[in-house]
Amino acid sequence: MDPEFLPFHVPNLGEEEIAEVVATLRSGWLTTGPRTAQFEKEFATYVQAPHAQAVNSCTAGLHLALAALGIGPGDEVITTPLTFCATVNTILHVGATPVLADVDADGNLDPASIAEMLTPRTKALMPVHLAGKPCRMNEIWELARRHNLYVVEDAAHAAGTRYAGYPIGAGNPRAGYYSDAVAFSFYATKNLTTGEGGMVTTHRPELYDHMKRLCLHGINRDAWNRYTAKGNWFYEVSECGFKYNLSDIQSSIGIHQLRKLEGFTERRAELAAMYEEGFKGVDEVETPVACSGDSRHAWHLYMIKLRLEHLAIDRAAFIKELNSCGIGTSVHFIPIPLHPYYSGSSVLGPSRWEEANRQYLRSISLPLYPGMMARDVTRVVDSVTNLVHNSRREDVLTRTA
Repeated sequence: MDPEFLPFHVPNLGEEEIAEVVATLRSGWLTTGPRTAQFEKEFATYVQAPHAQAVNSCTAGLHLALAALGIGPGDEVITTPLTFCATVNTILHVGATPVLADVDADGNLDPASIAEMLTPRTKALMPVHLAGKPCRMNEIWELARRHNLYVVEDAAHAAGTRYAGYPIGAGNPRAGYYSDAVAFSFYATKNLTTGEGGMVTTHRPELYDHMKRLCLHGINRDAWNRYTAKGNWFYEVSECGFKYNLSDIQSSIGIHQLRKLEGFTERRAELAAMYEEGFKGVDEVETPVACSGDSRHAWHLYMIKLRLEHLAIDRAAFIKELNSCGIGTSVHFIPIPLHPYYSGSSVLGPSRWEEANRQYLRSISLPLYPGMMARDVTRVVDSVTNLVHNSRREDVLTRTA
């Protein structure tokens, strides 16, 4: 075992975040308050959306959006099988049925597969920008417009992603397309982190007002501004809501992480380019494709795909060997139908996931974070390359000799 283990991810936190957290603690205001309001305002500006609601997770943001849109029992929501369970769970939380369409070569929801899965019960589409590469949103928005469907984007991986020249969250104003809501994650491993947390944005003021109420128990005014002009403490619960608010402690981290996000994204792109160059000529490794034109990959993940037909070991053994070399990895994601809860029940609607499963069986996410050095990338590339060379099938070696 290499004594110097290279982790899959290390958060990039500086003195600015530490100082802001200390200032928040000393202010005496720890829960949702002025720093959260500041974070919401700055995030909305960054993604070019008029409204942003801070929440305690991306999961909460997705659930808020679906609930505020009135999606519920009898409705179907089409999403991807290649995602974390939270995406599907939020659909189940509102009583709707998740329907899984298959993915394209990038692992993102395939618009052609979406079209095949549409039924009269379809109420919304929930694309997921896997690894930070944007989905083919113009095609998805066009489908939604044609069939009068809502669009809620799962942008857990997409802080820093751009599509058609605009940040994810802005829509495509030139084409007149907007999603109803977009939910971002600030979990510890994300490009922008608050430890735990998220943000849900929208261009619809009435939807924003509804999500804002639902976010904090259905209370009709800000929790930190409950005093009337006469000084009487007063609030009203107008509907049954949730406890999804983000604290000022977390927001104080997010304010400075957001200001660093462009730099983080540029560094991730540099590291991805180093990986791409390092794997040239390694035929057993299929590398991810960067965005073209005016779109931008946020490189939340660097996911390679093994050409297993050329190797004498499977993906699980490959990961185990990399770990023994001191290289941390992960897999994104185990397809939803392979989990016991979904496979052993009738909670899922009709599903297509053949391509998602093929990609899952040969995908590995390699270390990628702004604090990595060029020598770290070289170490990963060398470890993968050596393992590939030592694991080639004998019949492949014979044909290439």
